[in-house]
Amino acid sequence: MLIKEFRVVMPLTVEEYQIGQLYSVAEASMNETGGGEGIEVVKNEPFEGVPLLGGKYCKGQYTYKKYHLASKVPTFIRMLAPKGSMEIHEEAWNAYPYCRTVITNPGYMKDNFIIVIESLHLPDKGNQYNVHELGNDKLKMREVVMIDIAADSVAPSDYKALEDPGKFRSQKSGRGPLVGEWQGMVDPVMTCYKLVTVEFKWFGLQNRVENFIQRAERRLFTNFHRQVFCWIDKWYGMTMLDIRALEDKVREELDRQRRTGEVRGMKAESD
Repeated sequence: MLIKEFRVVMPLTVEEYQIGQLYSVAEASMNETGGGEGIEVVKNEPFEGVPLLGGKYCKGQYTYKKYHLASKVPTFIRMLAPKGSMEIHEEAWNAYPYCRTVITNPGYMKDNFIIVIESLHLPDKGNQYNVHELGNDKLKMREVVMIDIAADSVAPSDYKALEDPGKFRSQKSGRGPLVGEWQGMVDPVMTCYKLVTVEFKWFGLQNRVENFIQRAERRLFTNFHRQVFCWIDKWYGMTMLDIRALEDKVREELDRQRRTGEVRGMKAESD
């Protein structure tokens, strides 16, 4: 088991981030789908009566997705796993500002593989010690990783000048570019605390795969949050009703894209 807590400071309010995150998830999903691979939205519906974070949050939006990901897992896993086994299931209980996401591979790895991502979004600068209320055992295992969306390097294949927070300035909000010690100067400001717990039980591969997954999560969080900010002029001013209508439209488009076209989106890192 490998536990890391990624903290991403954003120049947004907690309320703005909810809209920006949901918009960007929908947009990014379409960029990752095509040619038989990508994201299939099975369910997207309200839930209640599910206690999260010690019962502090109990209702919100439930999503169930299937990821068809053959080209997006490392080569050494593709060589060992049978054809058709690279289907990942994701269940998410979004009780914003808290969200719990569980990722599994029930068709092949079953109980031997699980990723749990617990996200809490707070109006601070990422300096709280234990927002996920971990016990002493898990606190000792946890590694805190700060992500700077403007300064952290990204892979050359991921870099897009229009999605560079160090260069982008929003026309609608006037925010950006993010330079220097921007986290201490921007207003508003908030932090995404994302606790990622990975367990991959496969003798001889456990450490390698768990570390690969955590690197992939950091890469994903860095790229995604750069997009959330740099796409602000696309989502700024939208309402939750606008977002739900967009999600319905995207669900139909994802089904069409997955059946046609070419494989799209971010590939696995080289081994």
